[in-house]
Amino acid sequence: MKVTCLIRYQIDPCQRDAFRKYAENWGRIIPRCGGHLIGYFLPDEGTNDIAWGLIGFDNLAEYERYRARLRSDPEARENFAMAETRRLILREERNFVEVVEGTFGLPSRMAEEA
Repeated sequence: MKVTCLIRYQIDPCQRDAFRKYAENWGRIIPRCGGHLIGYFLPDEGTNDIAWGLIGFDNLAEYERYRARLRSDPEARENFAMAETRRLILREERNFVEVVEGTFGLPSRMAEEA
């Protein structure tokens, strides 16, 4: 996984539970379509209308193939339509970032030090 698509969602905070369902649906769809789902994240403390989705790919060409598969996947189309119909997402931004080697997925060492 060399590239991560970082999706920032501005959501309707009154539809937080519906957005949770939308995100849970991607848990089945994204891996089937070729993305490495890192996770979806809902607001907890602080701003109540910003959520995040992170999906990893080996390169941008893999991302483009993934997007094509999403467009032809019936469950993906249904999930997009549900979000649009219910107006869960007010704004969406995509950025592509690369992992800095030696910094990703490191476990806490607090238990070792105690």
